[in-house]
Formats: sequence, C-alpha cells, structure tokens
Amino acid sequence: MVLKSHICRNVLSAQKCFLLTLLRAGKEVMHESIVIEEEQAAMPGPSGTCATATDGWLTISDPTKAISQCADSFLRIHETKSPLLLSMDIRKSPAEQDMALISFYKRTNVEWGRPLNCKLEGSSNYKLQWSKNKVFPLSLFCQTVHCVTGDCAIGQGVTRFFFSKCMEKLKSGFCINFANSNVTRLFEGEPGHLVPSASHFLVESDMFMVAGRMVGHSFLHGGPCLLGLSPAVVHVLLGGSPETATVTLQDCPDLDIRETIDLLDGGSILSDKDKQRVQDLAHAWDLPCLTEKNRRWLFEKLLIHAVIGRVTRQIKQLRRGLKETPMWTLVTQRPDTVALLFPKEGAGNFSPEVLLQRLTWPHEDSDDDDDCSVDTKCRISGYLRQFIANATPTELTELVKFWTGWEIIPPSLSVEVVEGRYPTASTCFETLRIPGHYKDYTSFKCDILACIDSCHTGFGLV
Repeated sequence: MVLKSHICRNVLSAQKCFLLTLLRAGKEVMHESIVIEEEQAAMPGPSGTCATATDGWLTISDPTKAISQCADSFLRIHETKSPLLLSMDIRKSPAEQDMALISFYKRTNVEWGRPLNCKLEGSSNYKLQWSKNKVFPLSLFCQTVHCVTGDCAIGQGVTRFFFSKCMEKLKSGFCINFANSNVTRLFEGEPGHLVPSASHFLVESDMFMVAGRMVGHSFLHGGPCLLGLSPAVVHVLLGGSPETATVTLQDCPDLDIRETIDLLDGGSILSDKDKQRVQDLAHAWDLPCLTEKNRRWLFEKLLIHAVIGRVTRQIKQLRRGLKETPMWTLVTQRPDTVALLFPKEGAGNFSPEVLLQRLTWPHEDSDDDDDCSVDTKCRISGYLRQFIANATPTELTELVKFWTGWEIIPPSLSVEVVEGRYPTASTCFETLRIPGHYKDYTSFKCDILACIDSCHTGFGLV
C-alpha cells in the first residue's frame, strides 16, 4: 500500500507539472467557462473567421482548386496586417522546442490569416548526427534557406519546416513529460484509425484547441494535412451524430477494451469469465447487463462509447480550434473537400515515377558556380535516379522533406551537381545540390540516407 501511494503521488506530481508547464506557455490566455465552450463547440455554426472572402471557391468544380482558392482568398484579406512570428531555438532541448510550438498556438483572439514569419534560431551551430555507424557534421549536409542572419534562419523553407513539424507532432506526440512518459500523444491508435487521447488533462490544458489551430493554420499556407484520423472521428467532428458514424474495432485504441468488446461480435457462446469482462465494462459505462436479446445492441453501444463517447470533449475542442480558421468554413460549405483535408493514412505517399517526372536534371550548359564535367553530372544523376526508383515510401517522403522543407511534392524540383563533401538542399528554391565526388552508388546512398535523417535538425549554412 505504501508503494502504491508513492506511485500515485508521483503520477499526480507529474500531471501537475505538465499542467503548470502548459499554463505558463499560455499564461496570457483567459479561459472561458468549460461548459460555455463545450456548448458553443457543439453548435455546427460558422467559423470565427467568416470574413467576406471571394466566393469563387464555392462554385469551382475541382475540390483541389477550391481548397487552394479558399486559402488564398483569406490570406489576401489579411495580407496588409502585421505578421505573426513563430520562432524556435533548435539549440534547446526537444521539450523546449515543442513548447515553443504549443505557446504559439495557445494564444487566443488571433487572426490566423495574417502573414506569417518563421524563424529558426541557432541554425548555423555545429551539430553531430550519428548515422550508418558514422558521425556526420550536420553543417556539412544541411538544408539551406533563403536567408541566414547571424545564427537565425528565415524563409519559405523554414515556414514549411514548421508546418511539417506541427503535423508530425500531432501524430507522434510532443516531447513533454506527462505521468512519467517522455512523449505526450494527442492522438492514439493504429495508423488510419487515430482517435483523440482520452486524457482529461489534455482537455483541461486546451491541447486539442491547439491541435485544431495547427491543422487549420497549415491548411491556410498550403501545408501538410493531419493524416490517418478515424473516419468516425472526422464524421462527428464535422457535426455528424455518433449513432450514424461508421465505427470499427480498429478504431478502438485500447487493446484490452477492444478484446472485451470483440467478445460480443458474432454468436459464439461466452464463458463465465468472458461474460464477467463484458459485464464489468458495461457497468463502468452505465450500460445495461448483457442478455441474449441485447448482445448486438450492447456491442454497438460499447464500441461507440469506446471510440467516440469517451472523447466527446476532445472532439468538441478540436472543432473549436478549426472554427478559428477558414478551414471550418470550407469543409462545411464544400463537403467534397473533406477527403482531401482529412486524408487516409498513406494518401500523401507518391510514387517514384511522379517524383522523377518533376525533376529538372542538371544539363551541360548550366550556369552552376562549380564546374563539373558532363560525365560527372550523368553519373550523379544516375545514382539519384536509382535511389528514387528503389526507395521506400518513407524514404521518398523524407527525401522531399529534406529537399523542400515539408512532405508536399512541388510542381518542379531542381538538382545541381557541385563541388563539396555532402549533399545540401536549398529548401526555399527546392534545389538539391549533390557533390560530384561519388564514384559508387553505395557511398552515395549512405550519404543521402544520412541527409534525410537530418531533415529535422539540419537547417543552416556551412
């Protein structure tokens, strides 16, 4: 009992520290009543940014073009306003870097359509990355940007980096110590079936409001989407009833609860032990006892509650965050854009053929500063083509992130063969610069893989 009490005190202490940290990040925020917030969030009304944007995106038939035009129209409305500043010091710990993102998105009464200036501090510092049994200086294979002032990096490539990082953190978790855990996940479950975490501490800290703002802000700037949400969660998020949501067992993130509910699926005879498991779960959620007549009904009720019922407040808070951005206006007035803005897991993957088709290869009469022979350019281009053709979807995505700053493939990408030691990327100009000294594909591949492993920390100039 003494040990159990000690563990409980440690958990509560960690939870308090987590809440205090988040409160410091948003200490200027004056929270409204939770009851009022939830009542407002439950209403499927317009977003808080229903400015008088041009309505061309309402009538255009192509949903992809409608998304782009909607974002552009809202950005034009606010283009003369003072810009928002998002800054991060990459010399600090991962937890401090994550808190910089959280602090930015915890601010209230922000017009997210204002211009955005992003800055990475400490980007020219010398860093080391362990990869393939070698220690590489990240300042030698780095993502260069439009401008480096002192040790601060700015430019479009940095902006892309921030939005990519936000979407990654929403899926993989923030490096915040919560209840003796080094990573705090806002969404749980298997790929393609992510649901909000049932932690009430995250709700009390407005973390799902933060998530909604991140998703909507990324939409405004043409950034990556939040992949892999459960279709049932998306259905309820956009105002649908939980009773009409298509919920599957894969949507249940808790494997123990999933196994218990799965006992009711089908018509097999349950043992006394299995009946007791179902009974205990039903009583915990104020549902009636299992009988021969209500087996299927109880299965559906337990499943809906496990996936949706336990996280109703989280979904409402996520909706409130989206309502602060024009994305809510778009998805409610153009339902055909929902599948594009809340894509399934793997929807963002692209084939090697698509990537190769968009490449502008180095040519003989290029005006590169470094004079490489035609044979060298052909050899290096062949190595890159071979790498892309045989890369895994994850490696292709990471390559594009290193190349451009985020995982969205642009209409065109450039390759230059230069003098140097390791590959670099000018993310603002979407240009990959590869040294011409490679004589075999194995060493080329080793360094390319090391580069894409550094895409989260490699901003700066030599």
